[in-house]
Amino acid sequence: MKKTISLIVLLISILSLQAATKVEVYYFHYTHRCVTCQAVETESQKIISTLYAKEIKEGKIQFIAVNLDEKNSKNLADKCKVEGQALLVISGNKRIDLTDKGFMYARSNPDKLKAELKKTIDPLLN
Repeated sequence: MKKTISLIVLLISILSLQAATKVEVYYFHYTHRCVTCQAVETESQKIISTLYAKEIKEGKIQFIAVNLDEKNSKNLADKCKVEGQALLVISGNKRIDLTDKGFMYARSNPDKLKAELKKTIDPLLN
């Protein structure tokens, strides 16, 4: 009986650690977007898929674009505390807002955006 309980506790611990390492990168946008808005999505998605291909396959990280004009996006926007365009990295109860950096660097310096995303995401995966 003690072995069974120990095994269950161990499995729960492992599952909670796996859940804690899940990282979601959200880009919230509207239907009508400027060139910079489109670049934030394009560059962020490209960066995530390039840097974290293995983690994407393992289900540890995902990039999600959300159109705020669609009715079914309201619940997610409320959950993420979003009222407008936003680039967010969320893992567990951590919410990191990279909106300013996304809009600042997506077109003019994508390598800087890449460094910012990596600096934010790497610690969340460990």
